Amino acid sequence: MKSVRDVMTSNVDCCTQLDNVFEVAVKMKDLDVGAIPIVDNDTRKLIGMITDRDLVVRGIAEKRSGSNQVTNVMSESLITVSPDTSLQEASKLMAEHQIRRLPVVENDQLVGIIALGDLAVEKMSDESAGYALSEISESEQVHH
Repeated sequence: MKSVRDVMTSNVDCCTQLDNVFEVAVKMKDLDVGAIPIVDNDTRKLIGMITDRDLVVRGIAEKRSGSNQVTNVMSESLITVSPDTSLQEASKLMAEHQIRRLPVVENDQLVGIIALGDLAVEKMSDESAGYALSEISESEQVHH
């Protein structure tokens, strides 16, 4: 059975708690990604994540300026997995918690990220990825 390590993106760009919301948004634009992990500047420990949705809901909608600290906008209660987590378990967590990306953490350090798209391209987990996507999509339709 394949694990998260087999399909995760391991070269993940991050920001630190010293960065501001504008810097995160520019990094998202430049990298064409929808989420940026936030790590501690000194220890590189994962402390949060900012998604494009966070920028809108906790940033723009609350009239926070681009110079606002990332810690005011980031999500802190993160669901994470280890590199050895099975792909089935990762997709189950995504479905249960309605999330599209899971940070991969080992010894408190961010070592990668696995996205719903990573699961979708993996033949062994087609059913799991489909289940996770359908659960996430159904939830989003309810909120609209």
